[in-house]
Amino acid sequence: MDAPGDSRRGGNDGDGSVGVQIRQTRILPDFLQSVNLKYVKLGYHYVISNLLALCLLPLAVVISVEASQTNPEDLRQVWIHLQYNLVSIIVCSAVLVFGLTVYVMTRPRPVYLVDFSCHLPPDHLKVPVSRFMNHSTLTGDFDESSLEFQRKILERSGLGEDTYLPEAMHHVPPRISMAAAREEAEQVMFGALDKLFANTGVKAKDIGILVVNCSLFNPTPSLSAMIVNKYKLRGNIRSYNLGGMGCSAGVIAVDLAKDMLLVHRNTYAVVVSTENITQNWYFGNKKAMLIPNCLFRVGGSAVLLSNKGRDKRRSKYRLSHVVRTHRGADDKAFRCVYQEQDDTGRTGVSLSKELMAIAGDTLKTNITTLGPLVLPISEQILFFMTLVVKKLFNGKVKPYIPDFKLAFEHFCIHAGGRAVIDELEKNLQLSPVHVEASRMTLHRFGNTSSSSIWYELAYIEAKGRMRRGNRVWQIAFGSGFKCNSAVWEALRNVKPSKDSPWEDCIDKYPVTLSY
Repeated sequence: MDAPGDSRRGGNDGDGSVGVQIRQTRILPDFLQSVNLKYVKLGYHYVISNLLALCLLPLAVVISVEASQTNPEDLRQVWIHLQYNLVSIIVCSAVLVFGLTVYVMTRPRPVYLVDFSCHLPPDHLKVPVSRFMNHSTLTGDFDESSLEFQRKILERSGLGEDTYLPEAMHHVPPRISMAAAREEAEQVMFGALDKLFANTGVKAKDIGILVVNCSLFNPTPSLSAMIVNKYKLRGNIRSYNLGGMGCSAGVIAVDLAKDMLLVHRNTYAVVVSTENITQNWYFGNKKAMLIPNCLFRVGGSAVLLSNKGRDKRRSKYRLSHVVRTHRGADDKAFRCVYQEQDDTGRTGVSLSKELMAIAGDTLKTNITTLGPLVLPISEQILFFMTLVVKKLFNGKVKPYIPDFKLAFEHFCIHAGGRAVIDELEKNLQLSPVHVEASRMTLHRFGNTSSSSIWYELAYIEAKGRMRRGNRVWQIAFGSGFKCNSAVWEALRNVKPSKDSPWEDCIDKYPVTLSY
């Protein structure tokens, strides 16, 4: 006698074959439905994206048919008609030439990314988790609860065993001083710049614009002045030093350099992005202020931009868009990443529990502006129609999330931490390969602040994935609270530059991460 469960599955022969068949027929329609929806959406995107061509095709057919029926007498009549309207033709041609001239003279000149470099610290500055915890214990500044908290953060952070801390932090007790902080800044900035000048062949005196960003270390003379002094840059260089702008300052620096290149023609701009750890380590026991100790590591980048037309051939990318979002007017957003003193007077950067929610809201605002600039018209129509339905008929309708994979081939998400990458992967519906560069950068180098997006771009290049015409979306978050985006288009099949930070280890990646 069959069990009740078997009879409900339809199996009364005792071998279960009928039951299996029925379960398959239940699964099959769902599979076919998902496949059909996939192809329907692909067909929709193809039709909308090629709508103009599809509309012009019948017109082209009609013109071709009419042209095939034209005889020499018809052509002679057209020529006679043009002779009688010679003045009108000349006037129209002059207006057309004048309009084209004005357009060419007034249009913004393209900004090219000639090359970039990332600093690779020496091996003796590597800090495995065991050494990090050992030094934290030996300093005597952290209680047992704080040490255990840091250990758990490190285990779940996504950082590997080969990240770097500055020389001063490798001593017990740490040798923190202004001189040590300057030494860290010089090693990082000059290391990246030396490689950049060597790879591009550009002379230091050819640089007309210099932008440096570093949030927490702003000595006098400034970091930009240190670079001017080191490389003996020319006296009329336009130099800028951005401070306190957080991990998104790298995109802000690129935006400033772009604006300067639009005004000052036929020149180069160098953007240097870094952060300084030596004088900004937290030695207290407030947990919200201990997280940066666990995540931030040594790193820096140097980027060479140009507005010279002749540099297009050798440049890697062209800057397409920069979109900046600032939510500083909101008090919670303003204080979610906040440098302050704890109850014992020790200074550090506090991270709010609301940080991820605020980052998500800021990202939505940013992509609302970016979307119309980069998304295909098919995605914009779907987004608009969903918005109309939601407003007019049912407030509970879920908003349509545009498929940014149709706009970009590569994503460089700021490697601020595992939670940041997870959140964007989920919200933007990205695949693991799209966030691979971010996860591997976090694993290999940690959170290098504003320069992390350049380590990620170097990873994509090292993997040989950057093809001509590919578009890259760099997304960075920073204190204030800010979300900034930069969009680049590859001008050629990009190969990694000499002395890439991934040169000695790219074959080991991607690695399997366990949290």
